[in-house]
Amino acid sequence: MTIPKISLPWSNFLGYEKGKDGRPVVVPEEAAIVRSIYRLFMEGKSYSAIAKHLTSEGIPSPMGKPHWSLKTVINILTNEKMKGASNLQKTLTVNYLNKTKKVNEGELPSYYIDNSHEPIIPPDEWDAVQAEILRRKGLGRPVSCQSPFATKIKCGDCGAWFGSKVWQSNTKYRSIIWRCNDRYNKRGKRDCKTSHVKEDDVKAAFISAFNRLMENRAGLIDDCRAAQELLCDTTAIEAEIAELEHEVKTTEGLVRQAIQDNAREPIDQSKWMERNGVYLDRHAAATKRLVDLDRQKVERVGRSKTIAVFIRNLERSGKVIAEFDESLWAAVVDCVVVKVGGGLTFRFKNGAEVGV
Repeated sequence: MTIPKISLPWSNFLGYEKGKDGRPVVVPEEAAIVRSIYRLFMEGKSYSAIAKHLTSEGIPSPMGKPHWSLKTVINILTNEKMKGASNLQKTLTVNYLNKTKKVNEGELPSYYIDNSHEPIIPPDEWDAVQAEILRRKGLGRPVSCQSPFATKIKCGDCGAWFGSKVWQSNTKYRSIIWRCNDRYNKRGKRDCKTSHVKEDDVKAAFISAFNRLMENRAGLIDDCRAAQELLCDTTAIEAEIAELEHEVKTTEGLVRQAIQDNAREPIDQSKWMERNGVYLDRHAAATKRLVDLDRQKVERVGRSKTIAVFIRNLERSGKVIAEFDESLWAAVVDCVVVKVGGGLTFRFKNGAEVGV
């Protein structure tokens, strides 16, 4: 199959330049920036935190501007071009005089092509990032949070996230506290029984919890690798996917044949409708299961990549940490649950829980 030429805004598309044959060619220096964005995201950074980091490092945006926007980071993390694929004709021109475009909503055929050019991000890693994006959306985590503690501290009573407040901001006793966002109902009545926590106390508790987790670092890393290996084994899923893809093609053929038979010769319509309905039901069931299996596969790959990042950070860290490390916090902590009556439970990204 001949792959059609890919049209990109070459002058402001990070990671690729236009090759002699008109296809994307990787720009090594820019590709390194793209890879760092994907790495930071999988280490737990939010879109806005990544944008802030890139700006502080003096790295110009794809448009050559000194400041990175949240939208630019999101576009890089979700663009299929980064994994060497192309979704062609996503938009269409509705006015050729002023070049007005709109999203293609079926007015014209669109084409998705795998392996259309050299990838910057391996396809399985790209899929892992998409799975992590969906996971964070499911948690209700805002995309614009700046604090490393935002949407990391959870209420053990109602399950809502904690939000920050500043106490005694104009005094030497200034402190940042976190409390349940749903602590009070609309009438101002307190519904939630958890108390607030001071940010400095969360930092101290993290140091204690992480050091306890690291008491058997070698065994922990071995357990993580075993879990990662199990997650990476998608043999059974892929075998079922192959069977279902065959079922989809078979039922599509049966439906086409039924339509041709009905057009060619007189057939009892009630019997024909019943027979065709069976084919359509089989097709719908197989398609639905395929979607579910694809989701499971992406989730497993995403979880495997998360554990890989977790292992890498365990290996880089000493057995004991003496002070709070924001990067380590973002990379290893999934959330902290504030218990009713006091106490914190740290849930790490490998599934381990440590109470403090």
